[in-house]
Amino acid sequence: MSDEQKSTANRATFPVGVLMEQQRSSGVNRWSVPTWEAVAVIAGEHLAAAGDGGSPVRDGEGNPQRLWPGFEVTLFRDSADAYWYNLVGKHPSLFVICRAGETGDLEPFLVTANYDEAGAYMEADDTVYAVPIPPEIYRWLERFVIEHNVPQEPEKKRRRVKWAGDSAFERRPGGDPQRRH
Repeated sequence: MSDEQKSTANRATFPVGVLMEQQRSSGVNRWSVPTWEAVAVIAGEHLAAAGDGGSPVRDGEGNPQRLWPGFEVTLFRDSADAYWYNLVGKHPSLFVICRAGETGDLEPFLVTANYDEAGAYMEADDTVYAVPIPPEIYRWLERFVIEHNVPQEPEKKRRRVKWAGDSAFERRPGGDPQRRH
């Protein structure tokens, strides 16, 4: 495990930053308001220090981008099965959860690999973006799942109990119940 990844018995963390891009509205209305959208998660120890907001990466023509450093992807041992489902899914993703900041623009406040956690934030009306997992985080997440996930045994089908013989009534071949004596 490298210096970038910190681990304890029940959890592991990886420092990341979130790249947000301003999306221009395609409408013809001149009053349309541009919105921000998470487009990538960037991994690395150099992103561990929190900034005081999004640092400009690209300004001017096109879609401006801002980098939000100071986040961590935190993995918990008891959520290893949720990470496994994320990895084997069609599009393995990290989920960036955003809320409106002081200026009204969306600002990221959490990055997670747990689809269930992201879904809970969506239900609470937060904005959630699914972005591709950087390769170094994918490998780290895969190692964590291999080490901590305990596959659950499939549920076994229960055999039906024949209760008709124990009842006070028996069914006759014609379908009419007959009281036992």
